[in-house]
Amino acid sequence: MTGLNALVTGAANGIGAAVAAALRDRGDRVVGIDREPGDGILVADLADPAARAAAVAEALGALGSIDVLVAVAGVYREGSIHDSGFDDWRPVWAVNLDAPLDLMRLVTAGMRERGFGRIVTITSVHARQAQAASLAYDVSKAGLEAATRSAALDLARYGVLANAVAPGFVRTRMSLLPDGRDETDTDEFRATYVEGGKLPLGRAATPAEVAHAVAFLAARENTYITGQVLTVDGGLTMTF
Repeated sequence: MTGLNALVTGAANGIGAAVAAALRDRGDRVVGIDREPGDGILVADLADPAARAAAVAEALGALGSIDVLVAVAGVYREGSIHDSGFDDWRPVWAVNLDAPLDLMRLVTAGMRERGFGRIVTITSVHARQAQAASLAYDVSKAGLEAATRSAALDLARYGVLANAVAPGFVRTRMSLLPDGRDETDTDEFRATYVEGGKLPLGRAATPAEVAHAVAFLAARENTYITGQVLTVDGGLTMTF
């Protein structure tokens, strides 16, 4: 069998870059979308509906068809229910929730016609476990998991499978603190999650470890898993 044609958002760095590399390594043709330029990347602001549609059209022109959509791109903005509002929340939702929903809508017409497709959304442990001052992010990831299940149900009869991967701590740019340190290198992290036992494997994931899970769900060989959330968190959410 020939490789699949894949569209990966957030492909310039972090989990998105690792996913794009994993898919290429197995023989897939990959086009990325990101705000930052890079090899095989279409530069677009995913918060802009017109830019999303134009990027998908360009990707279709380059690939001929899209068999796989992996929605990785995400942003984080701190804010709680009492010190933030819609002007703070909407920019997060535009990238984390609106964009993957719209991309699913745009790419699944062709998937339905061909009777094949694989969709993987990157959510987070935040979808089911809350963190203080993370309201917009938590809501966006919970919404994306619900949307992924709903899409999986709507698309099942067409041979299109949709699943989510929910990472815990991953060493990416999103885990960097304002002073440049990675949050997983701090004394506070070690005391709470490593020495305190809240993270059983005792370390954050690498982007490549998350990409392995994505590649499995986005493969031809995945023929019977849909509407599910695969949590890749080192055991974080099995503790209390």
